[in-house]
Amino acid sequence: AAQALRRRAMPLLLRHRRIGFYLATGEEMDLLPLLNQAAWAGKTCCVPVVPPRFERRLSFSSLTPRPRWYLNRFGIHEHWSPRPLRAWQLDLLFVPLVGFDEEGYRLGMGGGFYDASLAYLNRRKTWRKPYLVGIGYECQKVVAVPREPWDIRLDAALTERALYRFR
Repeated sequence: AAQALRRRAMPLLLRHRRIGFYLATGEEMDLLPLLNQAAWAGKTCCVPVVPPRFERRLSFSSLTPRPRWYLNRFGIHEHWSPRPLRAWQLDLLFVPLVGFDEEGYRLGMGGGFYDASLAYLNRRKTWRKPYLVGIGYECQKVVAVPREPWDIRLDAALTERALYRFR
């Protein structure tokens, strides 16, 4: 699955300069091979940083040659950065999902971090960044996921079998 995903993601990696990745937990698709490929190609690779307790917007830390890792409050590795980026500063953002539908809506883990971080996309139609790609397995594709007014639509979804474009 990882090789197929990497092959399908290659055109996306080549087209974008600042790329946001997630660090997989549980059954999420592992993006480390993709991240390594992007870093080798000279891309700026960023990973999410969970905000303090009552904040929802993620920031993104650019990986450095000598990374400083720590565990966040959810037990997920994060990279320390003196100047984290916001989502709108990324060109491409890969997001994990539990499910996605035929119209490009995703079901996440329920924390609302990505929706809060990307809420500006629903407020102004002129925003074009980042290109938003959900990452999952083919078995996670469904006809429809439950939707809320604040949900952010994906531009594409990438599985081990296909790249689905929604816009």
